Amino acid sequence: MEKVFHLGLCIDDLKGAKLAIVPGDPDRAARISQFLDNPTCLAQTREFHVYLGQLNGHSVVICSTGIGGPSTSIAVEELAQLGVRKFLRIGTTGAIQPHINEGDILISQASVRLDGASQHFAPLSYPAVSDFYATQAMVQACNNLNIDFHIGITASSDTFYPGQERYDTHSGYVPKAFQGSCEEWQKLGVMNYEMESATLFTMCAALGLQAACVAGVLVNRTRQEIPNVDHGEIERKSVAVVLEAAKVLLD
Repeated sequence: MEKVFHLGLCIDDLKGAKLAIVPGDPDRAARISQFLDNPTCLAQTREFHVYLGQLNGHSVVICSTGIGGPSTSIAVEELAQLGVRKFLRIGTTGAIQPHINEGDILISQASVRLDGASQHFAPLSYPAVSDFYATQAMVQACNNLNIDFHIGITASSDTFYPGQERYDTHSGYVPKAFQGSCEEWQKLGVMNYEMESATLFTMCAALGLQAACVAGVLVNRTRQEIPNVDHGEIERKSVAVVLEAAKVLLD
């Protein structure tokens, strides 16, 4: 069988898997895989670490995407070529609404397209929206687990610093296009910043795939910029949600 270009896998390697959990961090992919039955590492190439296991008797893929839209688009495209149709993103995030606390779980209904990669799949007038059923599964998962959550709109940026209006940088300069942007998103009710969901939502909607995104809040930027919370506990909570959502979508 022919292998896809970056992941180096062929369709038989995925054992019929139709659902993938896609964190950014390769180490997180390895940790999530340990919650599956019979986890196996299929590939470790660049930012893409791919694992296969069983969840409720179904084959499930865990594939890290690295940071940002371009590498996310590669992982999603090649997994789709291998038969995956449902993508559940799990990540971390910085909140920008005062009522959201560190450790909270955020479910993204849609994303502000501050990226460039999504424009390679659809024009900016096309919305970056999650799949209703996959997002509903995330909500059901939180309810099943008695985990409090917020659901709303995310700002999804190609850059961590200027695109998210951070001034604690080498130059301290933010281009005019982004000066005041954080306050504007706050006034428009945007919950948080992250770096992958706009690409994921746009390309999956355009290609007829299902996608949803859940993120654990590491910091609330209305109070501070540097996280000082237990990353492990936040990860455990968000992993529990995404695995529960996967079970809902696999039934």
